Amino acid sequence: MKRQKIHIPGFVGIAIIAVSLFVAVFVYFIAPDKSPYANEMHLELSTLPPGSEVTFIKLKERTKQQNSFLQRLIYGEKKANAAIPVSSFEIKNGQLLYTPYGSFYQKEMPFVQLAGKNPISVSYKRKFYLGTDKYGRDLLSRLMVGTRISLAVGFISVFISLVIGIALGLISGFYGSWVDKVVMWFVHVVWSVPTLLMVIAISLALGKGFWQVFIAVGLSMWVEVARVVRGQVMSLKQKEYIQAAKVLGFGDLRIMFRHILPNVMGPIVVISAANFASAILIEAGLSFLGIGAQAPMPSWGAMIKNHYAYIILDKAYLALAPGLAIMFLVFALMLVGNMLREKLEVRD
Repeated sequence: MKRQKIHIPGFVGIAIIAVSLFVAVFVYFIAPDKSPYANEMHLELSTLPPGSEVTFIKLKERTKQQNSFLQRLIYGEKKANAAIPVSSFEIKNGQLLYTPYGSFYQKEMPFVQLAGKNPISVSYKRKFYLGTDKYGRDLLSRLMVGTRISLAVGFISVFISLVIGIALGLISGFYGSWVDKVVMWFVHVVWSVPTLLMVIAISLALGKGFWQVFIAVGLSMWVEVARVVRGQVMSLKQKEYIQAAKVLGFGDLRIMFRHILPNVMGPIVVISAANFASAILIEAGLSFLGIGAQAPMPSWGAMIKNHYAYIILDKAYLALAPGLAIMFLVFALMLVGNMLREKLEVRD
């Protein structure tokens, strides 16, 4: 019996990517933890199971913190007041009496230390749908903010690789001769170095950080783009309409960018989708090794690193959740890449 291949339509991948983009852009409006990088720590809430509900009391602000729409969109809410997780609380005889979460001993806080006669702005219950990490931060919020990190690395890294790869591929394929030999020698040198090793070397040379990851990943993925563009240009430059453009006296740049480049965009788009997925995996690997996005940025790779020891315990979800997020996003990108390959009739 022949096994039937399971065909998953490309629109499933498009839907996953669309949802991821929406979450990445509006994460600080929809995430439970709206603080910058979803980094609100409560060590007493460490590794709470999914679905846990905790009562918080929020103290009044001494000074009002004004957050514009753009600031909230990019950085989240910068809160001036404190939220305290408690088991119980009461206001009695000019004092705030509360029992910290996980404690059996009541604490008191005189009103004089706080603003106004009533120090409590609001009390509320907060549910941690995926539980908390080992630092007491909301795991769901960290995963959602991590979507922005991964997509940003993918977009900018692919853009860098396209700029370098298209430029070198056009020059090499169009001029040929010694120019082609020099470019291809450089391509082969870069191609011979393992991608992850090169990214690590570039990252160490540039230093640890978020923006350094963009450059490091982008500089490691341009080779395939350059090779594909070069091959396409060498084929197209022999076409009659290119020869006619040369006879009419059109400049080389005009011919390359207005007559050749639009006709090689199909393979470039397909490669970009594959490189996007690779960039997300590479960034996760760098963060796992500690040389990618640095704390408190919630990179999915760093989240796996911080909690992989819990896999053998009863809290394996702390490491599995970011791993599944990486898997689904990369899977969606590969689905879209395969769909584009079929629609654009790009051959391997």
